[in-house]
Amino acid sequence: MNFDELKEFLDEKAQLYNNLDFIESDPIQIPHRFSQKEDIEIAGFLAATMAWGNRKMIINKTSELMDRMGNSPYDFVMNYSENEFEKIESFKHRTLNSVDMDFYIRSLRNIYQNHGGLETVFSFLETDEDSLNAIENFRSIFLEIPHETRSQKHLSSPAKGSAAKRINMFLRWMVRKDNQGVDFGIWNSISPSQLVCPLDVHSGNVARHLGILTRKQSDWKAAMELHHKLKEFDPNDPTKYDYALFGLGVFEKFTK
Repeated sequence: MNFDELKEFLDEKAQLYNNLDFIESDPIQIPHRFSQKEDIEIAGFLAATMAWGNRKMIINKTSELMDRMGNSPYDFVMNYSENEFEKIESFKHRTLNSVDMDFYIRSLRNIYQNHGGLETVFSFLETDEDSLNAIENFRSIFLEIPHETRSQKHLSSPAKGSAAKRINMFLRWMVRKDNQGVDFGIWNSISPSQLVCPLDVHSGNVARHLGILTRKQSDWKAAMELHHKLKEFDPNDPTKYDYALFGLGVFEKFTK
């Protein structure tokens, strides 16, 4: 396919999968249960953090966590104390356990109390390349309170080469202005044009199959290569193509 044919193909697939039906089988349904900005942010961040493995299991375990938090994640975070730990004490999702979750909740409280909230600590600078700095700034603030070393592994670092797929997915949820009602678009301090497409096995394999990603490793360099290519198709909304790449890989088995 030439450029115009490929753009038309990807636009069609993005439109096909970027609709409300997508929510039913995706972890983004968790923050969609809430209306308050802070509830959406915290539920979204925790859902994205837990988004590895089977999607049904991810949804079930994140729903369990929301239940343990009284389905009021912001209130739970802001009022969290040692006495509240028993509510999450036995929680576990894959390698993430209650020790990690205790730290996550305390760190989120610190961010809202002392750093202006999640949107503020993620605010990008002037260029697309600053997306790495924005994530690293968030990561630095998130890790500033006492925690066990083991808890750091659940917080990806692009500076160490990670594609930071789950963080970029969370950012897409919060920032992207979506007229289909899937992504929230409740953050205005970051431009959708700066968003980096969440790169995982499915989107990476499809992108390579289409010839829009050449790097074999699914790391930060690959994520940025894909980002710049997708901006050629839509400079204002490059991450809409996450729907196309993901849908082609998961639902259509495009590379088989």
